[in-house]
Amino acid sequence: MTQTGGRYPGWRPGIELRDDWLGLVPETAIDPHREIVDPHHHLWRHGTPDAPAVYEMDALWRDTGAGHNVVQTVYIECRSYWDRDAPAHLQSVGETRTVAQMAAQVPRGQAQIAGIIAQTELVLPPDQLHAALDAHEAAGNGLFKGIRNSGARDAEPQHLAIPGRGVENQYGDPNFIRGAAILGERGLTLDSWHYHHQHQEFLDLARAVPQTTLILDHFGTPLGVGRFKGKRDDIFAAWKDHMSELAECPNVMAKLGGLCMPDNGYGYMHRDLPPSSDEIVETQGKWYAHMLDVFGPERCMFESNFPVDRTAVSYVVIWNAFKKMSAHLDDAAQAALFSGTARRVYGLPPA
Repeated sequence: MTQTGGRYPGWRPGIELRDDWLGLVPETAIDPHREIVDPHHHLWRHGTPDAPAVYEMDALWRDTGAGHNVVQTVYIECRSYWDRDAPAHLQSVGETRTVAQMAAQVPRGQAQIAGIIAQTELVLPPDQLHAALDAHEAAGNGLFKGIRNSGARDAEPQHLAIPGRGVENQYGDPNFIRGAAILGERGLTLDSWHYHHQHQEFLDLARAVPQTTLILDHFGTPLGVGRFKGKRDDIFAAWKDHMSELAECPNVMAKLGGLCMPDNGYGYMHRDLPPSSDEIVETQGKWYAHMLDVFGPERCMFESNFPVDRTAVSYVVIWNAFKKMSAHLDDAAQAALFSGTARRVYGLPPA
């Protein structure tokens, strides 16, 4: 099945998942026996049940089975499969229910969906929030591990291929903070997708809910388009200090990946050839190195962010890049980065 012309909310015309183009830079998986838990992927079928799929199980299996030893994955909410007939605070439960049903049908030998991170508005009144979390737990059949209620928001969304849905001061809203604390009380995690200029908001949230495990997605998404085009070096310098400060919060974990999204500004999708793993290492390696320095492997996990990063790089290539960037580490550190941290943070079972 060729994934061509797929769209998701915010996906602008011209951004496609192109198998033929990705195939122009073939690579063989290195260290193919290393066990991998991919802690960040999506499945998309938006609109009516008979709408064409953007990226579903067959496509995921083709990627996870392309050469690396991917044994488990974690599904991250993307507003797919919502039950629009349910009360507003329960509509997102349809996503958890549908993905749990998909996970139950994964055959032995394929990467198993071992966890689900769902969406629920944390600003809900406590009784509604608890009801929603209870419903996700019931629908998840043991797979529900946490929530992502993304705060990504930029003043110039017209320049973004994937503009976030966050609202102003979302992470500083007392009701949001209360909801984030409830997650910690229930043993659930909170994933965050936001932009690099929202660092202080996220840092304040992390300090406000020290008993809740927060997972930083995609390096805090350093933007490279619109007013940030051509400013990557300046952004990197400030970002390094921000990450060092954030790492002082022991309740924050980090996903390392997601830098190949269109809004990071590398422009891969507009080229004649996609990047190789060596190019990813050369152009992005310093971002990974800094995170490993300040957070350490025991608080970091490599992520594919597929199919979003699939607009720029193939699954084999991106995991080859991760393996090259961590090859200097000892086996315990590599085991943490590729599987151990994800299993511990999300409470996943053994493969």
